[in-house]
Amino acid sequence: MSAVPTVRLNNGVEIPQLGLGTARVSDEETRQIVREAVEVGYRFIDTAASYDNEVGVGQGIADSGVPREEVFVSTKLRGREQGRESAKQALRSSLDRLGLDSVDLYLIHWPLPRQDRYVESWLAMEELLAEGLTRAIGVSNFLPEHLDRLAAASSTVPAVNQIECHPREPQLEQRADDARRGIVTESWSPLANGGDVLAHPVVAGIAARLGRTPAQAVLRWHVQQGLVTFPKSSSRGRLEENLDVFGFSLTEEDLAGIATLADGTRVNGQYPDVWEEF
Repeated sequence: MSAVPTVRLNNGVEIPQLGLGTARVSDEETRQIVREAVEVGYRFIDTAASYDNEVGVGQGIADSGVPREEVFVSTKLRGREQGRESAKQALRSSLDRLGLDSVDLYLIHWPLPRQDRYVESWLAMEELLAEGLTRAIGVSNFLPEHLDRLAAASSTVPAVNQIECHPREPQLEQRADDARRGIVTESWSPLANGGDVLAHPVVAGIAARLGRTPAQAVLRWHVQQGLVTFPKSSSRGRLEENLDVFGFSLTEEDLAGIATLADGTRVNGQYPDVWEEF
């Protein structure tokens, strides 16, 4: 299995290009999965306050016996805790649940434009960064207009924009906008929740030719384009498979074939300009 490369963020922090996602997994199950993931080689764990499993993430890392400084941990500010002071307290509460002194990356989970508190939350996150409670700050599900407002209010460019991204919704325009600003794009739901993407004849054919699984072919599509991603899995075998995507490459023909899957379908119909999350 090839080593996982890192991507340099705009403040110099290095993030592993492939990690473990933990959405919609309970604390108890998360603890076991994270421990196994770290044991097989994962060094990036993504969680969020709204997942209600930060305790399990922290316990899993501790159980693994791997030194804390070797594991990149990302968590997110939930909607109801946005605001100048509440955002700062929210990270401290996340750290208590994780059992950590700091995280490596802290994100605003959703812009929630109707609430309109993401700019003041961003200013709070700058303070958290200065205090050393996180090594980098970023956003999730932000559109260009949201990023424009942050740029007008702050000189700190988000290190990351974590967005839904997969062959059905490759997010080409948003990725280009992120790149123009010096923001690394992270893909959530990289396999489109499995669904018909992994069974699609184009993906299945590429995987068969390479002697890989369809999931490996799609994850290779992400990392080969410079995206950072973090698939979910609960089995040790699948954890190992998902991590093993750096020893082969897709051809230009493969990439062109996968591009034909793009139809704008989102896994849960979550559109950042209207989505509400608390």
